[in-house]
Order: sequence, then C-alpha cells, then structure tokens
Amino acid sequence: MKQRTRVKICGITRSEDALAAAALGVDAIGLVFYAKSPRFVEIEQAASICRQLPAFVTTVALFMDAEPAQVNEVIRQTRVDLLQFHGSEDPAYCSQFARPYIKALGMGGDDSSALIEHSRAYSEAQAVLLDSHVHGAAGGTGETFDWAQLPQLDRPVILAGGLNVDNVADAIRQVQPWAVDVSSGVEADKGIKSAELMSAFVQEVLNANR
Repeated sequence: MKQRTRVKICGITRSEDALAAAALGVDAIGLVFYAKSPRFVEIEQAASICRQLPAFVTTVALFMDAEPAQVNEVIRQTRVDLLQFHGSEDPAYCSQFARPYIKALGMGGDDSSALIEHSRAYSEAQAVLLDSHVHGAAGGTGETFDWAQLPQLDRPVILAGGLNVDNVADAIRQVQPWAVDVSSGVEADKGIKSAELMSAFVQEVLNANR
C-alpha cells in the first residue's frame, strides 16, 4: 500500500484557522513560541486553540533555543502533544521534557554526511524536519532547497521550506517524505491562514499520493 503523506500546518495563530485545518483532515497544527517570529502566539491563545480542536489532530509547539522553564510552562498550560526544536538544542536538552519531539535540521551549508551525522545524533527524535535554513538557525524563510541533495536518513523525514500549492506535489514525488510542513505557503498574511490555500494544498498532497 502506498504511503499517505501527513500534513502539518504551522504558524497557527487563530482558532478559526486551526478548526479549518482540522476540517480539511490535516494531521497536525504548529504553534510558534519563538518571540521574534511574526507567527508567535501567546500561551493563553495557544491553550484556547488546543482546547477547541477535535480528537486526532496533533498539536505541536515550536521553540528555538528556549529556556527550559518556558517549554515546561507551555506544556503545562496547553498540553501540546509534540515539541519541535528549531535552534541549536542538543539531544539531551530535547529529551528532558517527557514529551516526544521533532528536531529541525537546516539544509543550508551542510553536506550529506553532516546531515546524516546530525540526524543520528537525535536518536530519540520521532522525526527530523528538513528546512532551508542553516543548521542551528531559525527556519521560516519561505524558500525551498535542492531536494535532490537529500541523502537517505534512518528516520521519518518531515519536509519543510518554501512549500506551497504549486510545488508540494513535486516535492512529495521527489522526496517521498513522511510528512510535509507548510506555513507561509498557505497564508493570506503573516500568521493568518487562507482556508482556500489550505484546502488547495491538502488536495495537491492527495493528488501526489494517488
């Protein structure tokens, strides 16, 4: 049976966008707790979004080099399902919160051997997320990278970086990732999702899986 590509929509800041994503069958939504991001969400609003979501939609909290106290407070108030680390967090840091996690690895400036080494270092990660930023730097650039440079990794891959309605099907066919992660590619404005673009994106994923 052919694998179904999972879909995560990141940078959710409004309950209505989260519910629209859930209605489309999206597998996960991402909530950004990095204050410098235009998609940053306060804990109280994130908790409200999480409470309104139906069952079987995974909630993911995104951090970048956050103090452990902040991560623990987000977990306590929102009860998110999964953590996503985008900075220079080491494996011991990522594993300390008694929550499953994803580690983002930047594709900028690293060769294949370095990427494999970084992936293996995070052996407890449930997946690695590949984005177009330089390793250890912030993602969310809205730019793609050369998918042909990806080596074979020994864990599930979440593909991010510049995905949108026009290129996600090609990305899936080339990379065959476990999941795709989109943010700016389905936005009407920064942090404001477009229901039409989200719907079209999900449809393109389904088309690529057929």
